[in-house]
Amino acid sequence: MSVVSTAIDGVLILEPRVLGDARGYFMESFDQKSFNDVVGHQAVFVQDNHSRSAKGVLRGLHYQLPTAHTK
Repeated sequence: MSVVSTAIDGVLILEPRVLGDARGYFMESFDQKSFNDVVGHQAVFVQDNHSRSAKGVLRGLHYQLPTAHTK
């Protein structure tokens, strides 16, 4: 995530990193720990992800330990 300061004191623009290829893309649009580290405030919202698949791409499920993401 990149952080951009603005002319308004305390207002930041948080730009997520988008990982993509010919099949589509994935981005983690919010992560509580990263947010807290950047702005110094606690957030209730834990995490949000967004993805897009190109036509004909089949996505699968992943088994992940110890901190699994819901798929």
